[in-house]
Amino acid sequence: MSKAAESMKNVGQNVKTNVINAKDKIKKKKPKKLINIIFSQRTTIILLLLLQFVFIFVTFQTLYNQYPYLHIAFSTVAAVLAVYILNTNENPAYKLAWLIPLIAVPLFTTVLYVILKNQFQTRPVRKLYEKRWKTARENLKTDDDLMAEIREHHPGKHKLASYVDTYGGFPACRNTDVTYFPLGEDKFEAMLRELKKAERFIFMEYFIIDDGEMWQEIVEILLEKVSQGVEIRLLYDGMGSQFTLPFRYKKKLSEKGVQCRVFNPFRPFLSTIQNNRDHRKILVIDGKVAFSGGINIADEYINRIDRFGHWKDTAVMLRGDGVWNYTVMFLHMWDVISNSEDDYSKYKVDCPAYDAKGFVIPYGDSPLDTENVGELVYMDMINDAKDYVYISTPYLIPDNEMLTVLDFAAKSGVDVRIITPEIPDKRYVSCITRSYHKDLLAMGVRVYEYKGGFNHAKQCLCDDKSAVVGTINFDYRSFYLHFECATFMYESDCIKDIKADFDDLFENKCREITAEDINSRSPIEKFMAVILRTIAPLL
Repeated sequence: MSKAAESMKNVGQNVKTNVINAKDKIKKKKPKKLINIIFSQRTTIILLLLLQFVFIFVTFQTLYNQYPYLHIAFSTVAAVLAVYILNTNENPAYKLAWLIPLIAVPLFTTVLYVILKNQFQTRPVRKLYEKRWKTARENLKTDDDLMAEIREHHPGKHKLASYVDTYGGFPACRNTDVTYFPLGEDKFEAMLRELKKAERFIFMEYFIIDDGEMWQEIVEILLEKVSQGVEIRLLYDGMGSQFTLPFRYKKKLSEKGVQCRVFNPFRPFLSTIQNNRDHRKILVIDGKVAFSGGINIADEYINRIDRFGHWKDTAVMLRGDGVWNYTVMFLHMWDVISNSEDDYSKYKVDCPAYDAKGFVIPYGDSPLDTENVGELVYMDMINDAKDYVYISTPYLIPDNEMLTVLDFAAKSGVDVRIITPEIPDKRYVSCITRSYHKDLLAMGVRVYEYKGGFNHAKQCLCDDKSAVVGTINFDYRSFYLHFECATFMYESDCIKDIKADFDDLFENKCREITAEDINSRSPIEKFMAVILRTIAPLL
């Protein structure tokens, strides 16, 4: 039995017990939690945002009805705005998503576009991000000898390594041992074990931190390490953790010795900067070990609670030279948020030699530059595949460029398969995802759904040689709006474990979508898919 299959079997024996116990706890906490949400500052912020939308719509529609000449004025402005949008460097689907409502309700959409596209908040953040990145990049040195080896022995991957290094800023690394975790439970066990070994510093950056059992076990270790003099830095996203942590949690942790920052706190102002979330999941311990993947810190990710059936997620643990890329990635973001300047050399360590094959590229992607590193790495892998491409993603909302690449690969004889969830966490996203099934099947792409649960894993595997495990979904948000990260691996030993996990999924845990499944969907679902798919880039 494969490592991945054996892990799933062992987990299945105790998941039901954990879920039942967790459900009992949730039932007891639910009323209190609901009251706290209703009367919280967060709810107030959301209501203020909704009121802004309502105010804009009602005010301008009233003016529009009372003063007919405004129709001519705003129609003219809308036409000019349409021309402007068409000439921007935005993705074509993103342009279309604005143009349709601009034609339907020109007055409201014009005002909304101007408000959302204001740059008074984004410009200083972008400027500081670029300034701090110059310092960070100086600490990420290109290994010229490794690049020469890649060019000689793996010419097909030299262009990818060169691109990610030159334009993404993250060099390829040798001497990096990678361990693959097919489930959140596996990663969590290793995570606790490594946290307990920390002697110098712990860096944590997560999109979601939920104050549940998983987090409390981690906090217990963190506070113990603080008492031992270990430097602890915690960074979490203001939107992702908006409803999952107690009020003023940052202050409470800081008082206990944990340095804490909140990325882009959720504020009651309409602005596109609220779209730019820190979706990364990074844990670095002493500069020797790094974790990344799709797993946030919440009980459903380790199946302590049942939210959407069995939760399937994956992660990798790096030991060796590749850890430095994640260390620099974290420090750069920390310095941007804190407006500080770290001495990176304090956190650089000499790694022992590992019997590690191939090379890795731990990399990040930012919405504040013009490079779509996350999407282009996927596209390069798909284009370079000769036998097969296996993809796992919870959200499948590909742009035209990605569809073209998938289409060409499938039609050229490559076995292209994509796994999505059967039980969605967001129904509107699932509706859009399923709207692509017909197109993909027509191309020859095989589509699967994870039976009885939610597949949150974000990864890609090609030809038993290359793989990516990270935070990057196949959707507009990950490709264009979020800060993301992932690890590209080439000929690493763990690739066989990733392959075994995919094989087990296809054979035992997924259901393949057929033309009959698509035809049996209700007219309402098909109609909603058409509407939602049109504005998908804005959601």
